[in-house]
Amino acid sequence: MLQYLSSQSVAVLCLLATLVCYFVSKRLYRTFRQWWLSPMIITPTSLLTLVVLFAIPLPTYFAYSHYLSALLAPATIAFALPIYRERRLIARYPLTISLGVITGLLVGLLSSWLLVKLIYLPPELSHSMLVRSVSTPFALEATSAFGGVPDLTAMLVLITGVLGMLLCGPVFKLASVRSPLAKGAALGASAHGVGAAKAAELGQEEGVVASLTMILTGITMVIVAPFFAYILI
Repeated sequence: MLQYLSSQSVAVLCLLATLVCYFVSKRLYRTFRQWWLSPMIITPTSLLTLVVLFAIPLPTYFAYSHYLSALLAPATIAFALPIYRERRLIARYPLTISLGVITGLLVGLLSSWLLVKLIYLPPELSHSMLVRSVSTPFALEATSAFGGVPDLTAMLVLITGVLGMLLCGPVFKLASVRSPLAKGAALGASAHGVGAAKAAELGQEEGVVASLTMILTGITMVIVAPFFAYILI
C-alpha cells in the first residue's frame, strides 16, 4: 500500500503515527497503570514494528518526525515551572539535591566506564554510553566530548530511563528508601526525564526534587564532560 504513496506522504503518515502511538499509549497508561503500557515502551516498540513491517527508510521516517526531537530542549526547560512553584521546598534541602547531583553524575559515569573496561565494546558504543544517565538534550551535547555517536547516545539514554522506571520500586524497597526527597533525587539523577515523570507519580515532593536534580545533573555533565573525557578516555 505504501509503495503507491510518495515519500512525502509516507513521511507525513509516519509523523501522524508517532503522535497517535504516543497519545494512545499515554491514555492507556493513565487508565491501567501497567508498566508495560508506558509510552516509553509502547511508542518506540510500535514505531519500530511499523518501520520494519512496511520497510520504511529511516530518512523518510525522520523527514518530518525530526521536529519532535527538537522539542526535547524546551520540554526539559519546562521542568522549571514545578521547580519555581516549589522553590521554598528546594531552598530547605540544598544538601539533598547537591548530593543527588554529584552522586548521580559520578555513579553514572564511573559505572559505565567500569563496564566497558570489563567487557569489550566497540569504541563508538562505549563512548556513547558514558552520558546515558542524563536527559537527552544534555547527553547529546556532552557525548561529543567523549567521542560518542549521538544516535547511539539517545538510544542508551532511553534504555537507561526505562530501566530506572521499572527497577526503582524494587530497589527502593530492598534498600528501605522511604524519604520522598531521596526517591526524587535518585530518580532524577539516574533516570532523567523518565525518572522525573515516575517521581511525579509517586508524589509532589518526589517530582519537584527529581526535576531539579535531573536538570542540574545534565547541566553539570555538559560542563565537566571535557574534563572527564581527558581522564577516562
